[in-house]
Amino acid sequence: MKTMRNILIPLIIGLSAGAAHAEDGALATFKALKPEVALDLAQAALKACRDAGFQVAVAVTDRAGVTQVILRDQLAGSHTPETARRKAWTAASFRTDTMTMMKETQAGKEQSGVRFVRDALMIGGGVPVTAAGSMVGAVGVSGAPGGDQDEKCAKAGIAAIEERLLFE
Repeated sequence: MKTMRNILIPLIIGLSAGAAHAEDGALATFKALKPEVALDLAQAALKACRDAGFQVAVAVTDRAGVTQVILRDQLAGSHTPETARRKAWTAASFRTDTMTMMKETQAGKEQSGVRFVRDALMIGGGVPVTAAGSMVGAVGVSGAPGGDQDEKCAKAGIAAIEERLLFE
């Protein structure tokens, strides 16, 4: 019992000290993309790929990786909506773009084990969406001939709504 007390007392003191530095109140507040903005982002990414001659699917998630929008061009492959969703989920979940994740999780790298996380997809085309230094969502694109092209379309979608994000 004495050992348990020796562990719990410092733990409680440490947690109390950390709480003093936290925001006041019991609830957190955060920003997220409105559905209309998520749709505009998806449409802009889809258009960027169409303009480049690619038929793709685009998925936009909220900051937690929950899908807000999925669009599939009429000739995009049947696998592309799910692939786009998983790219967006991965970018949201790991809070980094999937092109970086692809490079940093290759076999032999220290972080290679995260490739086994369910639904994680380490292929270029997933990009976090940030506003005022906070992640507010993510976008994933699938169907262009390579992850680098998917990523360009995703970034074009973000650029199309960027000005709206700056004033939030």
